[in-house]
Amino acid sequence: MSITVQEVYDRVLSTLSPTERLRLATLILNDLVQQNLSIVDESETWNEEDKLDVTTFSLQYATALFPENEEI
Repeated sequence: MSITVQEVYDRVLSTLSPTERLRLATLILNDLVQQNLSIVDESETWNEEDKLDVTTFSLQYATALFPENEEI
C-alpha cells in the first residue's frame, strides 16, 4: 500500500517545528534545482500576443474610465 503526500505530512511533517519544516523545504527545493527539472508547463505561460491583448484591453478600459475631457 502506497502512502500519500498528505499522509506523510500528517504523520511526520506536521510534528516538526517550523524551523525543521523550513529546512526540509529547502532540501527539497535545492534537490529539484539540482535535478534541473522543467516543471513549468509552457502552455500556461503568456506569449507576446497574450501580453499585447491584455495591454490593449487595459488601455481601452482606462480610456473608458477616464475620458480626455475629464480632469484626473
